Amino acid sequence: MRWVRGAALTAGAGLLAVSASAQTKQQVTGPVATYWMSAQTTTGFGGIASGGARPSMGALMGAALGGGSNVSKTLSLQLGSSRKAVGEPTAEHLPPATLRAGQSLPLLTPKVTPAQAPEERDYDRMPDDYRPKGKMLIFWGCGERAKAGQPIVIDFAKVAAGQVPPGMQALSGQFGSPMRPPSPGRNATYGEWPNERTRTLIPAGGSLVGDHLIRGNYSPDIKFALNASEDFLAPLNLTQNAVNPTGSGQLAWNAVAGARGYLATAVGAGEDDVMVMWSSSEAQASAFALPDYLSNADLTRLVASKALMDPNTTSCTIPQEAVKAAPNLMVQLAAYGGETNISYPPRPADPKVAWNIDWTLKVRYKSQTGAMLGMEAPGVGGGDEDIARGRDASGQPNRPPAPQSPLGIPGLGGAILQGLGGRLPGL
Repeated sequence: MRWVRGAALTAGAGLLAVSASAQTKQQVTGPVATYWMSAQTTTGFGGIASGGARPSMGALMGAALGGGSNVSKTLSLQLGSSRKAVGEPTAEHLPPATLRAGQSLPLLTPKVTPAQAPEERDYDRMPDDYRPKGKMLIFWGCGERAKAGQPIVIDFAKVAAGQVPPGMQALSGQFGSPMRPPSPGRNATYGEWPNERTRTLIPAGGSLVGDHLIRGNYSPDIKFALNASEDFLAPLNLTQNAVNPTGSGQLAWNAVAGARGYLATAVGAGEDDVMVMWSSSEAQASAFALPDYLSNADLTRLVASKALMDPNTTSCTIPQEAVKAAPNLMVQLAAYGGETNISYPPRPADPKVAWNIDWTLKVRYKSQTGAMLGMEAPGVGGGDEDIARGRDASGQPNRPPAPQSPLGIPGLGGAILQGLGGRLPGL
């Protein structure tokens, strides 16, 4: 009977502990304000498109050849608050001098405009008897040869007729969980930068390191400091971008400190209205639906499932079949960083003390690059004269780039792309 009594005493103590824990559950309120900073570093094709300035011929040539010298940085700032502004809402971000973007970044509240009718698209104007043409071939995974079950073939005419191709359902899956930054619809008052008032460019040497202050008439002051490990990710560059003698594509890149996962994608147009899409994901799903940024939890999960390459991976081979189907592939490579999350005031250690949160901060990071497959970066092999004549390091003529991005195809093909996730990361 002694052991029964002992077990009863132990169980009773456990119930008391659970009861006490339930009674001391910490009360949490807020946050009053939520602030998100999205920091991106770009080279290659994406670098020349940032800021809206017309690129020089040298920048265009460098980007087309995979050059990484055209580094650009973009920063998106979003402030949401549960408070209503008294009068006209005003807010600003006072960054450290190291950002080199001016003393103040005004957070403008977008003006509410009347809802407009959706713009008519090409495929909305198609005649009833229109029969779309063309196919989309979907490949995935790194390797010399495409794995079994590839490619998934989407015949636009069959899709228009209501026939769902095998594997289509897997492609419609969303890899990452949707992130919910501050927005006019989710917050009583909202401000953002860049905006119509100012779009100050951040130079390649700009840094987030230092003291930051966000202040306005609808949120508490947000004061914090970021250190070197919480800065923009370093530039991501292709160190190898070639077509192997076997016909596969070979990619390699520099390791980016702070990156928690990599994703490579490629898109191109082949003959007979064929479009080709490939991603480095080992999972049979649409990595093209990946969000621009990923949470820490999603990064851990996607690397574990091999949807993303792990941070120690610095090379990937595009299968021969994908390159053969579309020799002029546009390659995009993304390095996903983690997040910096800060709450103020800090959580009290005593659960009996309420945690009344004034504000929370999230900083998220990404670095990306892009180039045409098989085009060497300037200075890697051939001289400037060869490059100007359109020749590669061996002196052989380079393949001309595709006349337009395959993502720009009109008609039903564009609609299917939107249904599959919309766009490649970085495009």
